[in-house]
Amino acid sequence: MKIGMMTYSRYGENRYLKMKEQGFDCVDFNMSDTDLPIYTLSEGESDALILKEKALAEASGIEISQVHGPWRYPPLDLTVEDRAERLEKMKRSIKATSLLGCKYWVIHPIMPYTTHDTEHGKEKETWELNVSFFRELLPTAKEYGVTVCLENMPMLAFSLAKPSDILRLVEEINDGSFQICLDTGHVSVFSELSIGDEVRRLGDHIKVLHVHDNLLSRDLHLIPYFGKLDWNEFISALKDIGYKGVFSLETTPPSSLPDQIFDKMCSFMADLARWMVKE
Repeated sequence: MKIGMMTYSRYGENRYLKMKEQGFDCVDFNMSDTDLPIYTLSEGESDALILKEKALAEASGIEISQVHGPWRYPPLDLTVEDRAERLEKMKRSIKATSLLGCKYWVIHPIMPYTTHDTEHGKEKETWELNVSFFRELLPTAKEYGVTVCLENMPMLAFSLAKPSDILRLVEEINDGSFQICLDTGHVSVFSELSIGDEVRRLGDHIKVLHVHDNLLSRDLHLIPYFGKLDWNEFISALKDIGYKGVFSLETTPPSSLPDQIFDKMCSFMADLARWMVKE
């Protein structure tokens, strides 16, 4: 199984070469910041930046296996104008994903009534707006040959947070271009959920992973085994569903570390991930 990690900006244009040296095969390319040049420059200028990024990764032997689409916090999805602006940024991100030669694009549900919609009785409205929003987005994904992967969330009072909620939405949309990103740390903030059960529940709808640990509470993005998640159960469940995708870590060492220690920690993470998925 291929091993992946998040993009980092350290090492400049040598960053992908360093990732390869550290033992990674793939990268999760981050486009979540809505102020990135891809969203603010002209289309031609942003395309040129993306193609340069692709060339750097390819020259280093790193595959861009997934892209994280635009996300802003606090959410800004309430008005028609808010959602239209967000939709256009998502479309640009999907095009960029295709230019990178990547098939999978990860996105969060829209949150028109904030991350606490259940406290305001807005579950039905959240559901309806997400269904219509993603149905409008999917033609762009199909045009560019990209699969949208909806991610489960760590917000306890949000109605589309648990894997079962995400699965329900994917089944409602009922389109092969609309699948799931399973985030391990987001699952485990819900004390009643078992990571193995959730993997088996989602089955082959899982196309990409965000692998990280926490203390079974808030979203901490710890390195696996540095928290309390049941990793034996997780790996067993992945084998049960026949998962063949990338084992992608959504965590990095602290950026404040000196280069030498940062490099060693990244290598340790790659070794750990490869050990976790050993046959």
